[in-house]
Amino acid sequence: MALDKILSIGGKPGLYKLLTQTRSGFVGESLLDGKRITVGMQSNVSVLSEIAIYTLEEEMPLREVFQKIKEKEGGKKTSVSHKADKIDLEEYFFSVLPNYDEDRVYASDIKKIIQWYNLLTDNNITDFVEEKTEGEGEESAVASSEEE
Repeated sequence: MALDKILSIGGKPGLYKLLTQTRSGFVGESLLDGKRITVGMQSNVSVLSEIAIYTLEEEMPLREVFQKIKEKEGGKKTSVSHKADKIDLEEYFFSVLPNYDEDRVYASDIKKIIQWYNLLTDNNITDFVEEKTEGEGEESAVASSEEE
């Protein structure tokens, strides 16, 4: 399952798998307990594939951060808990992403990232790298510029 089907819903714990869309919102299934909920359009919902983390150079997509954690941990859960002290969280995140912007990425953000990564790992959702659509798009852009 791709990250574009995984949602974070404001005010609700954990992550949700998008099941279907309705006229007034969508139906999601909790990755924590498997319960289904209906969410209206007025709710604050974020798709994980659209979230990025601030670095000193640019914003890095969350999928790439998850991939770096996966490589560091060998595909297993993180060695630090999301309930760890602020210093431990920042130290761990610095080892994963040494150029993250410490002024704009807070300890609460790091907690969420670690918690989400562990939840996704528990649910065997570990395919964080994008499919080849990105590379194909680049090739077609090159082809269209050569035609001009």
